[in-house]
Amino acid sequence: MDALLNHPEVAAVSFVGSTPVAEWVHRTASAAGKRVQALGGAKNHLVVMPDADLELATDALIGSAYGSAGERCMAISVAVAVDDVADALVERLTPRVKALRVGPGTDDSVEMGPLVTREHLDRVRSYLDVGLAEGAALVVDGRGLRVAGWNDGFYLGGCLFDRVRPQMRIYREEIFGPVLAVVRVRTFDEALELVDAHAFGNGTAIFTRSGAAAREFATRVNCGMVGINVPIPVPMAFHSFGGWKRSLFGDHAVHGPEGVRFYTHLKTVTARWPENAGGAEFHMPSSRNH
Repeated sequence: MDALLNHPEVAAVSFVGSTPVAEWVHRTASAAGKRVQALGGAKNHLVVMPDADLELATDALIGSAYGSAGERCMAISVAVAVDDVADALVERLTPRVKALRVGPGTDDSVEMGPLVTREHLDRVRSYLDVGLAEGAALVVDGRGLRVAGWNDGFYLGGCLFDRVRPQMRIYREEIFGPVLAVVRVRTFDEALELVDAHAFGNGTAIFTRSGAAAREFATRVNCGMVGINVPIPVPMAFHSFGGWKRSLFGDHAVHGPEGVRFYTHLKTVTARWPENAGGAEFHMPSSRNH
C-alpha cells in the first residue's frame, strides 16, 4: 500500500476499510499531494417512530441487519425504538431472528450465510461476551447454531441485543456481523441526538407515517445517506455514495457526479478570435468587450 500512496505516478487513491486505516490512507496520500477518498467504518441506525408500521419496520430490520450476515457497510446495526414502540418491536423481532435460515450460499433457501473467516467469527462472538458484561440483554443468542454438514463453517446465528446504552462498546464500535442492538429513547429529539452524536455518519433511516417527522429527520440528521421507510439508503448509481464524520475521509464521495469529479481534473479553456489588434488591455477580457 505504501508504494501506491507515495508513487509519483499515482494521482489519486480510493480506499474502503476500517476507520483507523482509512484515516491513515487519507493522511499519508494527502501528504504526498494526491487526491483521496477513503471510506471507513459505519454504525447505521434505523429509527422506529411510535406511528411506524411495525410489520414493515420488522421486515426492514431483518433484511438490513442480517442480510450478508451483517457484513456490509450499509447494514443496519442499531434499531432506535422511540417511546412505547420498543416492547412491541422486540416482540416481533425475536421469533424472526430465531427463525433465520442460515447455511451455505449455494443453497437457494438460505437467508444468511457464514462469516468471512474464522478470525472474524471469533471477533464477532467476542462482542456478545462484551455486550453481556456491559449489561445489555441478549434476547437472541446465535452462538448455539449448528449447520448440518458444515461443522467447520464460520457460522453464527442471528443475535439480538435489547436495552443497549450509548456508552457500551457494542453500540460505539462496528461489529460487522449479524448482531442488532436495540436502543430505547423517549422522544424523536433523543433519537436524532443519538444518531448525530455517534462518531460514524455513513447511513441512517427512519420509519414513520408522518411526513413532518420524515422531513425534519432528513433535514437535521448529521449523516451522509438517509432513508425514509427505506432501511438501506444506498442511492442509485447516478447519485453519490458516501458518509460523513468518521465514515469518510476526503472531499469526494463515491459513484455518480462525485465519483466523476474525483477521477477527473477540471480544465477551463478561454478563447477568442480577434480580427484586428485593438491595443493593450488592462482588464480581464470578456464577451462584453468583443
